[in-house]
Amino acid sequence: MEDGQLDVAPFCKEAVFSDGTFIYRSPQEANLFDHVMIRIRVCHNNLDEVWLRNKNQKLGMNLWLTEGLFDYFEVALEVKEERESYYFELVKGERTYYYNTDGVTEEIAPEKAFTILAGYKTPDWAKGAVFYQIFVDRFYNGDVSNDVLDNEYHYIGESVAQVLDWNKYPAVNGVREFYGGDLAGVIKKLDYLEDLGIDAIYMNPIFVSPSNHKYDIQDYDFVDPHYGVIKLDDGENLPSQNNKEATRYIKRVTSLENLEASNQLFQTLVEEAHKRGIRIILDGVFNHCGSFNKWLDRELIYEDAKGYEKGAFVSKESPYHTFFQFLEDSWPYNATYDGWWGHDTLPKLNYEKSEKLRDYIMEIAKKWVSPPFHADGWRLDVAADLGYTAEYNHQFWKEFRKAVKEANPEALILAEHYGDPSEWLQGDEWDSVMNYDAFMEPVTWFFTGMEKHSDQYREDMLSNHSNFINAMNYFTGKFQTQSLQVAMNELSNHDHSRFLTRTNRRVGRTNSVGAKEAEEGIQMAVMREAVVLQMTWPGAPTIYYGDEAGVCGWTDPDNRRTYPWGNEDKELIRLHKELIRLRKSYQALKVGSMKFLTSFRGVISYGRFDLEDQFLVLLNNNDYEVMVSVPVWEIGIPNDCPMIRMFATDDVGFAVDAKVYYPEQGELSLKLKARSSIVAKNYPKRLMFLK
Repeated sequence: MEDGQLDVAPFCKEAVFSDGTFIYRSPQEANLFDHVMIRIRVCHNNLDEVWLRNKNQKLGMNLWLTEGLFDYFEVALEVKEERESYYFELVKGERTYYYNTDGVTEEIAPEKAFTILAGYKTPDWAKGAVFYQIFVDRFYNGDVSNDVLDNEYHYIGESVAQVLDWNKYPAVNGVREFYGGDLAGVIKKLDYLEDLGIDAIYMNPIFVSPSNHKYDIQDYDFVDPHYGVIKLDDGENLPSQNNKEATRYIKRVTSLENLEASNQLFQTLVEEAHKRGIRIILDGVFNHCGSFNKWLDRELIYEDAKGYEKGAFVSKESPYHTFFQFLEDSWPYNATYDGWWGHDTLPKLNYEKSEKLRDYIMEIAKKWVSPPFHADGWRLDVAADLGYTAEYNHQFWKEFRKAVKEANPEALILAEHYGDPSEWLQGDEWDSVMNYDAFMEPVTWFFTGMEKHSDQYREDMLSNHSNFINAMNYFTGKFQTQSLQVAMNELSNHDHSRFLTRTNRRVGRTNSVGAKEAEEGIQMAVMREAVVLQMTWPGAPTIYYGDEAGVCGWTDPDNRRTYPWGNEDKELIRLHKELIRLRKSYQALKVGSMKFLTSFRGVISYGRFDLEDQFLVLLNNNDYEVMVSVPVWEIGIPNDCPMIRMFATDDVGFAVDAKVYYPEQGELSLKLKARSSIVAKNYPKRLMFLK
């Protein structure tokens, strides 16, 4: 095969390519009435006509560039509507073909058209960025003076406990146990995180809350002094089960001096992170709060505290009465409020009946991304559940986006969401989501055969390349490109078992098989494969703290084990560092195009590419060696271009030393070891010239 010629059928389907990345759509994020240059790649001298179809328009496309085997055609499309759609018409002799988001077809399918949503912009800094998730209580104890103490207060029927053994497994019902991690600990480990190479930290909730997970917010205005600073610390630990008598806890979390000092420490954290080029994302829990919350005050923490109004549980005359939905008129001390999924510790917020509540939360949304705090965005807990109707949910998030983006145009808005997120990703609500359907689930099934909680093992899903590709194609199709590029791609997080534990292919939870079993039979080679995919996949790869150090764990609470300082898997950390360095060195890996190539049972290959760099990623999840032949010409590797191996893993470890491969007739044939991966790229053009 000569450069510029393909010995294939008259119409070369495999050469046709377009997507929403900057090469094929410029500007990538257009405003209303902008002229957008739309491009498509086809085989050189292979077509008679190339057209862009847009509703009733049919625009002839002009040759823009000939590069190697391909011709690139372009035409300017004016964005005349908020939602502008288009597809391509390709003419070869008497045959007409169409190209849309599903690829080449012989039938027009308007529902599969490419879409431009006018004004939909996501932060450039977050596109392809590397995130690091921190469950603060388990990361690092930087200040022992703010630790939660034994019997400091009562929570869900029992007293809280201070854990003095950092290496202790979390208890089965360990929501009341605290290890002492705090913001001072995060600050002290920023140099480690900078060296790792991350771009942003996402922290689970840090606001005043009684639990160690803090998804039951007590006060949205302040960082919890147990994570921050405790200056005033008088009072007594709880002598009974009545939290009104927990005078030490009340002083710690209601003293303005403690609260303001804690906010100041958060400000310091952001400043120190920003100095290192690291952004900070907060966790926003706005669907519900906690029964300890000052607006409700079921625990009577605030009833007699200086400077606080009566809570809605305490009094019907409370200024917060409308913040909750009460089922009966039974004050004082009315416990008939609506709880999220029936949990009385998680009172659902009643936005539809309280404009004051909505305005308050909008101010909170703006406050933390504005001076002097300068947080860089929000992750939104159970975002689709907020409100009592779907109509109000969308109205709220539209207002939320407007408030946040006006306060900080570069702030990121990510939502926790399972299922199709597209109705929230129309440019006026969320930027993107925690990417379960288009990343965590397909990745987990393919590499481990496990459901993401380790609750089920399916042999038919293990190494099932068809399921992986079909799921990825289907669910990524629910995203706009700018949304997919900032989607949070996690292998593990605080709600699911650790990925390293899933590699043992064992069903279990701490209460059924014990915590130690989560560490048995793990396959580090499979973990390495998965990290290679994570760091070369479109989106924002997100490391759950400790995954890079070899932490195991069943689903929560066992997945919230402490970071193993002093006992880290240093080779696994080094693997993460090398892959992060590689990713950040090339735009093609961060925000380039993606195309599946050769795949069969246990084997996946794909390309990440732009006009400058073309990467090939190969993964063999089988427990035996395979031979694979990949049509690398499809991602732009010229026929006479060698390829350089940039990274490789196998059962033994990983390698970063270069190795040169020589494709023949546009195909690269390689042997892949069992449970291995290879990342290779085109030979640099400047070196080709010297050669």
